[in-house]
Amino acid sequence: MMTFNSDSEVSEVALPNGNSAISLVPRPEPDSDSDDPVQAVRRLLEAHREDRHLVLLQDFPDPDALSSAWAYKLIAANYKIECDIIYAGTLSHQENIALVRLTGLPARRWLNAADSAHLADYQGLVLVDNQGTTSQLYEHLREAGLPLVLVIDHHAPQSKLDAEYIDLRPHIRATATILTQYLQQGLLNLDRNNSKHTKCATALMHGLRADTNQLMHAGASDFMAAAYLSQFYDGQLLSAVLQASRSKRVMDVIERSLRNRKVQNNVSIAGVGYLRYDDRDAIPQAADFLVTEENVHTAVVYGIVHDEDEEREVVIGSLRTSKITLDPDEFIKEAFGQDSEGRFFGGGRSMAGGFEIPVGFLSGFYENSEYNRLKWEVFDTQIKQKLWRLVNPEEGMINTD
Repeated sequence: MMTFNSDSEVSEVALPNGNSAISLVPRPEPDSDSDDPVQAVRRLLEAHREDRHLVLLQDFPDPDALSSAWAYKLIAANYKIECDIIYAGTLSHQENIALVRLTGLPARRWLNAADSAHLADYQGLVLVDNQGTTSQLYEHLREAGLPLVLVIDHHAPQSKLDAEYIDLRPHIRATATILTQYLQQGLLNLDRNNSKHTKCATALMHGLRADTNQLMHAGASDFMAAAYLSQFYDGQLLSAVLQASRSKRVMDVIERSLRNRKVQNNVSIAGVGYLRYDDRDAIPQAADFLVTEENVHTAVVYGIVHDEDEEREVVIGSLRTSKITLDPDEFIKEAFGQDSEGRFFGGGRSMAGGFEIPVGFLSGFYENSEYNRLKWEVFDTQIKQKLWRLVNPEEGMINTD
């Protein structure tokens, strides 16, 4: 597939007033395996004209995933392809909830029993802002025989994927940037008078800002995408999304992370115990908060998330860093490794990462508080040991005597 360098070609552009301006144009890297990804996606969509696709997001979709999937849905509609955007988890971050409610973004939680009965209605699966490793639905959908048509993502490779086309660009800071390039290059002509287009452009701007830390970590391609979206997005709508307030439960988790944090070598690590499934997004918010502490460049926050509906438990963790030389993807993969099928328990992008580890046989929340306390201590010790091993090898082994 074709990717883009962070370097750009400089060209002179004539302005209406007779002056000229400098334009930055992304320079494509040579790639003998495929041509322009936009052209490849155009051909793929044409080949699947009038199909119906499932667009799968990570279990806890963020603004980048939500907005990018919506943009793909609008693009696909040009080819009479009907898309349903789904996720297996929940929306718990206040900004994500506000984004979906205020824009009418068409994403919904997949209900296993009811929705699986209609799988035969779909002809293809599309992964947006993920590679299947962060969705508990992915294996189920593949086992059901749903072919993987397209993958669009900006994260580092997580696993081997057998798809018709993969547009994977780890050097681009947001998947929203990739989808915006699709729009810029004609897969969909945005119309300022179309409220759906305006709301989608607003969502893309939010996704782009969120994954680039308000553009502070943006590259040339991200700035160009933001400049393009600035012609169509609704500033007041975006402001309303960003002003969504934190819930008391989120504030409680942040307080827990402050109370439990341990700092070594400018790295802050905090376990926050058990959380309800609906409060999962409190973990990255706590990591965002801890990394702002003086003399801390990296923060990792984790907890055991209990899903009563599915009767499962997973260790969920988030990493945030301001250290340019620390690669979150490499750090998390090195710390937690892979499962028996070769899939990494986590990964990352520039300045951020996350991991999800099934609790497995020990899953289940019991009335016996002593049992729950012991189980948490075991997992807390194991997670800390794996992290400290990288942060401070000499003190990485935790004494359990």
